[in-house]
Amino acid sequence: MEITGQCYCGKTRISAKNPLSVVLCHCGDCRRASGAPVAAFVAFDEADLTVNSGNLQNVEVNTGVLREFCGYCGSPITGRYDYLHGTVYVSLGLLDQADALEPTLHAHHDNRLQWLHLSDDVERHGTSARDALP
Repeated sequence: MEITGQCYCGKTRISAKNPLSVVLCHCGDCRRASGAPVAAFVAFDEADLTVNSGNLQNVEVNTGVLREFCGYCGSPITGRYDYLHGTVYVSLGLLDQADALEPTLHAHHDNRLQWLHLSDDVERHGTSARDALP
């Protein structure tokens, strides 16, 4: 499946293939970085992802976690984690095919907002799901 997407302003474009997993992350860092009650990411091998932008910016608040965003509109684009070498996580909401990319697991489920009740039946990890990720 060819996957395409773009940021809010359209100046950062994404093309990818071969999604590895779709993760819903409930940790406080991902919630803050995404501005959402739960963050949703699609994992790709670095070789299967192209991000075209004239102004991609990054921030590393926590050592080993690099987050990239569009320097024009601020949309969160990717997350790269030293402990998941070679894998890039793209914000699901940017992708044109988001509806076809169903979650495969929940990470940090013990940190979810208590009022958030998702009725899917995918695997839930109370803390990090790094051992279950590609």
